Amino acid sequence: MVSKLVEIGVQTRQRAEMQDVTSRLQQVVKEAKVDEGLLVATVMHTTAGITINENADPDVVRDMLMQLEKIAPENNHYHHAEGNSDAHIKSSLLGNSLTLPVSRGRLVLGTWQGVYFCEFDGPRSRKIMARLIS
Repeated sequence: MVSKLVEIGVQTRQRAEMQDVTSRLQQVVKEAKVDEGLLVATVMHTTAGITINENADPDVVRDMLMQLEKIAPENNHYHHAEGNSDAHIKSSLLGNSLTLPVSRGRLVLGTWQGVYFCEFDGPRSRKIMARLIS
């Protein structure tokens, strides 16, 4: 069975931020009423990404954003005229989709893991498309 495609809206407030969207993805699983399968989540933007990381200590998010800024600084004399080349680079480094296992009607994640929507060119209204496959 393949569930319907679900759109999850994300409103960002800063140019660069990471929002924990684990519970919102879990809600997709719950509403699909599927015990076993895979959840595919895709970010529909070229200047945003999605990743799994620790969700217990907020310093991890701060450190991630700090290091990504060192790898691709906002103002680094890029050729792309829109002024957001760093956001495109950061998005490509993290990727735009995840496939997560589902078991017993729950996302399968480690004890300290969470799923993060990663904004690099905000603030903006963004979306994640999610589909459960069982």
